[in-house]
Amino acid sequence: MAYDLTGLEVAVLGGDARELELISQLLALGADLQIVGKSRGLNEKNIKVVESLEELKSVNLTAVIAPMTGTDTDLKVKKTFNDLKVQLTEDFFASLRPGTIFFIGFAKPKIKEWCRKYQIQLVELAALDEVAILNAIPTAEGAIEIAIRETPITLHNNNSFVLGLGRVGLTLARMLHDLGSNTYGVARKPKDLARAVELGFNPVDFANLAEQIAEADFIFNTVPTLILDRELLEKVNSEAIIIDLASAPGGTEFEVAEELEIKAELALGLPGKVAPKSAGKILSEIIPRVIVKEQ
Repeated sequence: MAYDLTGLEVAVLGGDARELELISQLLALGADLQIVGKSRGLNEKNIKVVESLEELKSVNLTAVIAPMTGTDTDLKVKKTFNDLKVQLTEDFFASLRPGTIFFIGFAKPKIKEWCRKYQIQLVELAALDEVAILNAIPTAEGAIEIAIRETPITLHNNNSFVLGLGRVGLTLARMLHDLGSNTYGVARKPKDLARAVELGFNPVDFANLAEQIAEADFIFNTVPTLILDRELLEKVNSEAIIIDLASAPGGTEFEVAEELEIKAELALGLPGKVAPKSAGKILSEIIPRVIVKEQ
């Protein structure tokens, strides 16, 4: 469904190829755009490019879109156009009119505090089920691509352990199973273990993981807390590969894995890396709808 954004002022603070796809869709829907930083691939027609937050005409903005990658601990935007240094400040949020919608992947506590203080509508895109479920597809495909590229064996007929059967974990486990991998779904909740059985995976309770993890050729972690600690890593086959998909710092003691000569990779932001056009279309379908709904 196409939404009419004609006359609505929207600012985009940066991003990667996903946000470039989003920008083209926002333009097609009639939005008046301000972009912080010039980037290759941007059609400057009907776009006002500024070089800092201070240059934004913020008082009439309907929405501000920060990148899905979010900010670092100093609230600097991680991905910007033209490698600009863009740091979110209280003054910036104070300059927005109450009711402005602020989109971001995940918001740091300070950003949440400022949004409450200045009556800004915060939308954490990565927390929305519709975004997370659809983003699970390119995330899973990207994880599988890493596994194929970085190992000398096939996924087919070898053992893949998926730690966590949430939105990403289920999608990934299903794809691995369809590729003929012996797929182990690792979870805590009985309902998730039951779902693993129903989908044809080998169910493993986290309580029993230490007894079975030595069988793994591929380990995919989706749990955003420390799971693969020294105790577990010492039981992992040294020829296995760990692909950690959890948000930074991941669920793996990477220094211990390196010490044990186990290949381990923290694979962040895969949708924007492996399928930016598709990931951008996901944002393009959801963000305009939220904007129109809140008018």
